[in-house]
Amino acid sequence: MIKRVVAVSLIAGAALGAASPAQAQSENYPNRPIRLMVPFPPGGSVDVVARMLSPRLSENLGQQIIVENRSGASGNIGTELAARARADGYTLLMHTIPFVANVHLYSRVPYDPLNDFLPVAMISTSPALVLVHPSVPARSVRELLQLAKSKAGVLNYSAAGAGTNPHIAGELFVMLGNADITAIQYKGGGPALVAALGGEVGITFLNISEAAPHVKSGKLVALGVTSPRRSRALPDVPTVAEAGMPGYEFVTWHGMLAPKGTAIVPLLNAKLKETLAAPEIIRLFEQAGLDIVASTPEEFGAHLKSELDKWGKVIRERNIRVE
Repeated sequence: MIKRVVAVSLIAGAALGAASPAQAQSENYPNRPIRLMVPFPPGGSVDVVARMLSPRLSENLGQQIIVENRSGASGNIGTELAARARADGYTLLMHTIPFVANVHLYSRVPYDPLNDFLPVAMISTSPALVLVHPSVPARSVRELLQLAKSKAGVLNYSAAGAGTNPHIAGELFVMLGNADITAIQYKGGGPALVAALGGEVGITFLNISEAAPHVKSGKLVALGVTSPRRSRALPDVPTVAEAGMPGYEFVTWHGMLAPKGTAIVPLLNAKLKETLAAPEIIRLFEQAGLDIVASTPEEFGAHLKSELDKWGKVIRERNIRVE
């Protein structure tokens, strides 16, 4: 009987000991600044979302969130750094479609999107815009497709790097429109936008959060929005589908992830939901054309698996490879 009691006590003690590091992490978190890794240059949609979110999230967590841009290789460099970081909640990752698309684009990626990270939350979704410089003689999707066919191999569009959102949105447009338009790769969404604004490249496919101010100022012309419905940020811009390309749809997402083994994911998710429910954040995201999602970790995880399959199919059909 005594031996049995001792054994039970030892098992209980071991269980408590095993649970205590995670419990301690949750109770003490955060006690120093948090690094939010953005694996793209400043100015792109991931960076925009991270910087809109971080001040209010910092207030709710009681510690400063430092946005760190570590760009390169279509997001692979910064993502690998986050994957190898300590799973203590002090290094987080903000990402979008290349997080899963890169698996199909590169012969090798330095991380596994489903096994090296824990999903925290999908924060928002947003469409892109099909944009042209005012010098391009096209004011609708139909006119752009006609122009591309009459000038086969002449037209170019700017993208933020191989496999990035603008590249995938552009390739989907080229595929469905049977158009001959060449992607010119830049080092991030910011440089791709600058190239379009300066007329260096006549066409681009950029997130509405980046491009809307330039459309309103007349520096770029929006021919279509890539979502199934028109955007409240630019209600007069038709969808690409209604403007001449039925079946076209491209909606990006922005999500937060943590290195595998991070114990405070439920706490982070709760703080994110609290932040995204704040009236000033809701207004800020609406003005940028971003739809707040504030998902659970499980919902975001299921979405990542679905996106992995979806974009793998598009990449194979377009035979897009990056070496």
